[in-house]
Amino acid sequence: MPTSNATTSTPTSSTIVPTRMLLQKQGTDNGIECSLHHLPRPLLREFRHVFQDEYLNQPRRLDGKVNPREELSLLAIPTNQRAREDLVAIGDHIEEEKDRLLNVFISFGRDLCERIRGFGYWADFIDPCSGLPMMTQNCNKVYSEVDGMECLLNYKSYNAGFCKILTHPAWGSAVYPATIFAHCPAQVASEILGSYTSL
Repeated sequence: MPTSNATTSTPTSSTIVPTRMLLQKQGTDNGIECSLHHLPRPLLREFRHVFQDEYLNQPRRLDGKVNPREELSLLAIPTNQRAREDLVAIGDHIEEEKDRLLNVFISFGRDLCERIRGFGYWADFIDPCSGLPMMTQNCNKVYSEVDGMECLLNYKSYNAGFCKILTHPAWGSAVYPATIFAHCPAQVASEILGSYTSL
């Protein structure tokens, strides 16, 4: 398994902010590979299947202001974490590593979504275990993280039985994918992502 934290994603036509490694919390080694994309047409159908029109129910801004001229975009923020183990393997230590990665993502996803929602825009993140939205109620359709990473980042996958396994260009199958979605101006999401420490 490669030891580098470097990312090797090639930007796609939907890319707004290219892939980079971020840290949510100082003093940890829990880096999250992250990028920002306009939601491309192939994922739009999947997005609407999962969220329906719930993204149109914008939360209220904390300051109460509304700017009717703002151009809102459907955005995808794919994240990947480098696992300490090859996640295709089985065993208690693999399950513990998946739990660690899940907790890191949930902390990051919730923080990022709450910050976007604080500006009065809609945001949600997908539970990587179930494929279901974490913050939007009444959504029971599953989102495929592997399909999303293939579309947004051009990452490859392979079939192992009934499962599709994502392969990261630098980390192989030692990768934990998870996605955040937002309906807001791209500049807002870009600035919030830029506020996290880069590795």
